[in-house]
Amino acid sequence: MVTINSQKLIGFVSDIFSRAGSSKAEADRIAMYLTTANLTGHDSHGVIRVPQYVKWVKEGAIIPDQTIKLVVDTPSIAVVDGGFGYGQTVTPQAVRVGIDKCKAVGLSAMTLKNSGHLGRVGDWAEMAAAEGLVSIFFVNAAGSVLVAPYGGVARKLSTAPYCVGIPRPGQGPVVLDFATSIVAEGKVMVASRGGKKLPKGALVDQDGTLSEDPHVLYGPYEADGPRVHAQGKGAIRAFGEHKGSGLALMCELLGGALTGNGATKTDRRFSNGMLAIFIDPKVVDPAHFFDGEVARYIAYFKDSKLAQGHDAVLIPGEPEAATRAERTKNGVPLTDETWNSITATARSVGIDDAAVAKATG
Repeated sequence: MVTINSQKLIGFVSDIFSRAGSSKAEADRIAMYLTTANLTGHDSHGVIRVPQYVKWVKEGAIIPDQTIKLVVDTPSIAVVDGGFGYGQTVTPQAVRVGIDKCKAVGLSAMTLKNSGHLGRVGDWAEMAAAEGLVSIFFVNAAGSVLVAPYGGVARKLSTAPYCVGIPRPGQGPVVLDFATSIVAEGKVMVASRGGKKLPKGALVDQDGTLSEDPHVLYGPYEADGPRVHAQGKGAIRAFGEHKGSGLALMCELLGGALTGNGATKTDRRFSNGMLAIFIDPKVVDPAHFFDGEVARYIAYFKDSKLAQGHDAVLIPGEPEAATRAERTKNGVPLTDETWNSITATARSVGIDDAAVAKATG
């Protein structure tokens, strides 16, 4: 295990993306968003993704420094094509369009297609909350067929994230952000690189056997080598039985079919699709009831007799805020296998051993 100062990690990861073809502004942005995911405890969407991102660029699957294209542009609706740019570049552009439309008319919807991996969806909910807006996101990952629906064992779904963000004046927002599978694919990757183990029965093999072994998803792999889910025969399970499976289906239909990104299927280029809805409480709630009621109900929600083994009732966003504070102070922990895979990628784009050593010094 290595622990790296977050600012040093951002600088090191930025250097990798600069050498992989991105402008300094884009490289800094990707590094910031990936490291922020680690800071919030979402290691599955953090710097563990660096080798895959660089591989995609080398293969031409991701195009650096893309600018979004507005396919439909009305006062309240935007249809956006990301042009297979980095998600950390095209998604904030698209979300900015949705935010601006919402602030102008009170309610807006934005669809995004052909985005590279757009990272932690909670980032975009936090971006909207910073502007005082409620936001709802349905996301799919076309070309990433990983999840078995309830009642099946074959891969039919992406991990299909769902996210809701609610602003709170003077406090951090309430952000619910989860994959509709028991775990995100990135958490299987983390487990495969010596990180946190998977929950019991998170995966299912072709014969219906439940498992926690990442080889079920990836097949054989070397410790520092790539993880190729196409080589595995099993699947991640949808969470919550029929409920999670049904929500995943809606994410595919709204985040994939409605956006033009395409619902998940095999033999196609990876891309994220997203339907985002933005609501301005100041327009919907002229009586200014919302903020006070949010505060009242959260206090009521948290004031519960605690179950055995629990220290507090938490709301979405609180675990992330606590982890961010701790890791900002003490550094970002990475397993040796994760760090070795990142440094191998760094060396592949021309970063020398002295720079690698400096990142951890």
